[in-house]
Amino acid sequence: MAYKILCKCPVCSSKLKVTRLKCDECGTMVENQFELSKFDYLNSEQLYFIEVFLKSRGNIKDVEKELGISYPTVRAKLDEVITSLGYTVIKQKPSVDKKDVIDMLEKGEITADEALIMLNGK
Repeated sequence: MAYKILCKCPVCSSKLKVTRLKCDECGTMVENQFELSKFDYLNSEQLYFIEVFLKSRGNIKDVEKELGISYPTVRAKLDEVITSLGYTVIKQKPSVDKKDVIDMLEKGEITADEALIMLNGK
């Protein structure tokens, strides 16, 4: 049974490094200090979100449908992942088509509060 690699120290929460790799086929072992990918430090929920986002080719409406969440929630989760990867999220007023927002509101895909947030860009 294989376990997911630990990426944070259970004592102090610092980032861990991999120091040994082993080939199961021939038994070769390599020891050194290897760094993990930024993605290894994402939690399972963030990794699943990224998987859905990529599978949807970045189409937020498809992500909304698959995860059953609203547009603002998709944006918030994306911002969380971006921050976890070590990047700064630049808050910018999204260009939202008012007709799309009203359509989503009429279909019950978003609440009135979410529609206001989308229209006001907050």
